[in-house]
Amino acid sequence: MKGVKFISILGVLAMTAVLFYGFTQGNFFEDGGKLMQNPWGIVSLVDLYTGFILFAVWIFYRETGILSKIFWVLILMILGFFTASLYMLLAAYQSKGDLMRFVFGAKKDQVLSKYRP
Repeated sequence: MKGVKFISILGVLAMTAVLFYGFTQGNFFEDGGKLMQNPWGIVSLVDLYTGFILFAVWIFYRETGILSKIFWVLILMILGFFTASLYMLLAAYQSKGDLMRFVFGAKKDQVLSKYRP
């Protein structure tokens, strides 16, 4: 879990820095318009939102409450992989080193009961 925590912390720090830079130095709508005029900009956005959706599937599976699921997925779509990094960091700390708890969250025992003899 140390590696997951370290990478997640790096992700939170990097995303905080670039989000701050983007919001203070750029124009979201003007720059976004330029991005949509570039074929590789479109490819990048499709790639990004594919990643968001895949990560959202994990969140939806792992979380138990509907409000928690909606909250995390909504901020993932707004703040991107800043949210994913933060979510992974929190999941790593909450799991207390238990890989199964990290992956499955509160559903760990439910998942394991399906595969126990």
